[in-house]
Amino acid sequence: MKTRILSVTLLLFLPLTPAAQTADEIVKKALDARGGVDKLKAVQTERVTGRITFSRDVEGTFVVELKRPLKMHVEISIEGQRIVRVYDGKSSGWMINPFAETKDVQPLSSEDLKNISDESDFDGPLVDYKAKGNQIELAGKENLDDKPVYRLKVTNKNGDIRFYFFDATSFLLLKWEGTRKTGGQELPWESFFSDFHEVQGLKYPFRIDQGSPGTDIKQTLTAEKFEIDPQIDDSRFTKPSQPDASAAPAPTVPPAPAGPPPSN
Repeated sequence: MKTRILSVTLLLFLPLTPAAQTADEIVKKALDARGGVDKLKAVQTERVTGRITFSRDVEGTFVVELKRPLKMHVEISIEGQRIVRVYDGKSSGWMINPFAETKDVQPLSSEDLKNISDESDFDGPLVDYKAKGNQIELAGKENLDDKPVYRLKVTNKNGDIRFYFFDATSFLLLKWEGTRKTGGQELPWESFFSDFHEVQGLKYPFRIDQGSPGTDIKQTLTAEKFEIDPQIDDSRFTKPSQPDASAAPAPTVPPAPAGPPPSN
């Protein structure tokens, strides 16, 4: 009997093994790290402005405007030319790309429209993920640049798969990887998030380095300003006007258009 009591007593002083994290626990901690679900969902509009750098030292500026539900207007200005991408939040979108063969306003392709809600959802794929038709699995814990990270596998309603890497200490998003259609090709794609700052109680990455591994397609977005709930008229999300025919000639190497800086 004394031996049994001694064994039980010793067990009380043994170090506890940390409980394994579940996918839902990591999702909650990641959203709390951003500022919390309530604050994220309270935002009605966002405007992000900054600079964008492509490979071969092509530089420009960008403006991304987002408005509920799922409305998006993106402009990238390079050497006097403007790339414009617009989505009305329902079923229609348009593109102006002066570096393409057809320079007038074009409707977004069915492939673009298929995935546009992921780009225009500034809550990110984790908020209300089940209601959005997303599936999330914990794919393991590993190191990313010598930092321990949790790797989440996110499968959206279209069956597209991305992997998201969250810092195991801060639970901020450090990277996502998946595929992206560029120039008619399905390419591997990765984005790295850094330089987080708080804006009105929410944390945003002010730098995103992204591109296709093994290719020269690379771009860096450096945010200079995040605006929360600016006044944005709905006309910004309708079909854009025809571009000025007197625009400057395109640079030698046309850059790949960038999507908006994604949130987690």
